[in-house]
Amino acid sequence: MIDFMQRGGPLMWLLLFCSILAGAVFLERTLYFHRVGMPPGDFLRGLAELIRHQRWAEAQMECAGNPTPLTRVLHAAVLRHSAARAELKEIVQEAGQLEVPRLERYLGLLAGLGVVAPLLGLLGTVTGMIEVFGSISAQSGLTSSADIAGGIYQSLLTTAAGLIVAIPCALAYSYLSARLTALMRDLERAGIEVVNLITDNRRNPNILEFDPSERSRAQDSPSRG
Repeated sequence: MIDFMQRGGPLMWLLLFCSILAGAVFLERTLYFHRVGMPPGDFLRGLAELIRHQRWAEAQMECAGNPTPLTRVLHAAVLRHSAARAELKEIVQEAGQLEVPRLERYLGLLAGLGVVAPLLGLLGTVTGMIEVFGSISAQSGLTSSADIAGGIYQSLLTTAAGLIVAIPCALAYSYLSARLTALMRDLERAGIEVVNLITDNRRNPNILEFDPSERSRAQDSPSRG
């Protein structure tokens, strides 16, 4: 390993740094998506019971007790449960948009590493070839074929290293992008469901509501008697 790094030149160390950085980003994002990617159905079932009984304080505590992108979106809707349906939908959409930067964090860096790595490898090959042909011209054509082959071999090491770094970066970015898309769909679906739950259960059917005019007539009838 060290021998290959020394033969490839200084750009090999830069490619090694890129590979370590890409691995750290992939590990961090994978653990983060695993931590926040709770199934929305399981959480919504418990929250739906609180909403049906209009226990808004408990619903807010349930959302705030487990801070994830999903619960933060639902918490925003529960906080404004008395708003109109159209306003609730806007609140949920805005809350979801605020979660996008957190979910997309470092993904641009991973994509950038996947693009830069092969270019660094190509740069190392080009500079190595320049050195090889420069040495040939300096020696007035007395260089052996073995020396030329050795110089080309060393130059091509950086191209191979760049591709070795770039291919896993591309695969990791595709995987994380798919996870991000799935999480965003869960946020949208959960937001729509909680808006429907709130608007459909504004009135508790177990509580009888009296007409204020009937109440006033009931209070006036004893005085008339």
